[in-house]
Amino acid sequence: MTRPSSAEPAPDPTPTPPPPGCPAHAGPAAVPLSGPGFQTDPRAVYRAMRRDHGPVVPVELPGGVPAWLVIGYREIHQVTSDGQLFPRDVGLWNQWPHIPDDWPLLPMVGRPMPSIYFTAGEEHRRHVRMVVPALESADPYEIRGHCEELADRLIDAVCGRGTADLVADFCEPLPVLVLARLIGFPDDEGTDISRVLKDLADGGPEAQSAHLRFAEHMGRLVAAKRAEPGDDITSRMLAFPEAFTDEEYMLDLMAVTAAGHLTTADWLGNSLRLMLTETGFADSMARGRHSVSEATTEVLWEDAPTQILAGRWAARDTRLAGRAVKAGDMLLLGLGAANTDPLIRQGLPDGGAAARGGSGAHLAFSHGEYRCPFPAQEIAEIIVRTGIEVMLDRLPDLELAVPADELVRRPSAFLRGTTSLPVRFTPVRTTGDPS
Repeated sequence: MTRPSSAEPAPDPTPTPPPPGCPAHAGPAAVPLSGPGFQTDPRAVYRAMRRDHGPVVPVELPGGVPAWLVIGYREIHQVTSDGQLFPRDVGLWNQWPHIPDDWPLLPMVGRPMPSIYFTAGEEHRRHVRMVVPALESADPYEIRGHCEELADRLIDAVCGRGTADLVADFCEPLPVLVLARLIGFPDDEGTDISRVLKDLADGGPEAQSAHLRFAEHMGRLVAAKRAEPGDDITSRMLAFPEAFTDEEYMLDLMAVTAAGHLTTADWLGNSLRLMLTETGFADSMARGRHSVSEATTEVLWEDAPTQILAGRWAARDTRLAGRAVKAGDMLLLGLGAANTDPLIRQGLPDGGAAARGGSGAHLAFSHGEYRCPFPAQEIAEIIVRTGIEVMLDRLPDLELAVPADELVRRPSAFLRGTTSLPVRFTPVRTTGDPS
């Protein structure tokens, strides 16, 4: 769970051209942060970036907007560990005069607003003090129980026909249905929120109305839980002793839900894809469970849902890996590229795969003060691993229904997910079938 918005909508409007001297327009030509390479072979794209530019790359976003892409593991640690020099304060951005209201990456970059995701410094820490304990109080056994029940329900809807699209039928709806329960929604509203977040993630003409519906859901929830508290994340946030406005509660709940939606869905989908396509993991589809945790950890290193995260902004002129970074420049965190940085793999057998197996040193959840909160990571992990285990129990002979090379990745440099995962299996009875 690394950000509340995952949309990268089209089309690409053209902002006012940046003024002379912008970072991505000085020195070597900037790299467009788009193109099929990010879908088909991102490692090759990042190798070329390292070769031509080093660990900090001048890039160009839609409309010619300049930024820096940090792809070095050490450099990302440096940026994310220094919240004073590189705060997550979008208000510092020196490109605001050139950004139109319909710029396609605006939902991802965001504007200053009073939520846990779009605040910095002490104001951010104030939101953390409220949100993190509310997440932390969620019972892991209860989360697992919700996940098992909801996973069974989703599988029941397809198990009798012998075919399914695991992305649409399972991976996308499961995380948001679980999260909706945890924050206090009844299941019928969870289903609608699942549709709302899918419209947001897809971008396009429905995204704006979906965002309004999302906010309306959260506004009603805050009002309902203030009138009748329960054992849920929203009620625990409302009970926090520091004063927050209804808007702040609503925005924080939107951030928690949206940040945990597509990233967790893609973690689940990428893990199932790995287990269905790679020999080293495929055995677990028919026997044993030892490689479920191995597969989910491997995905965080090699195929992380969030490849590029926006962002950090330089508080003053500085230098990073020899680059002259100006005050207000945006730095994008190349989390996926940093996880495959040759500097952290040199000298290790199998490119460091053995050392990575049990390691939490990956950057899939970012790093530093603004990383995904640990309780949110734990919730995502329970959803992913429990979802896979239920799937293997119910459909033990699951196999791909198309050749692996026909699977299509989401067309995004920022996100790494599979658009569809067609499978076939022996039809089985539903959990409620008395026979």
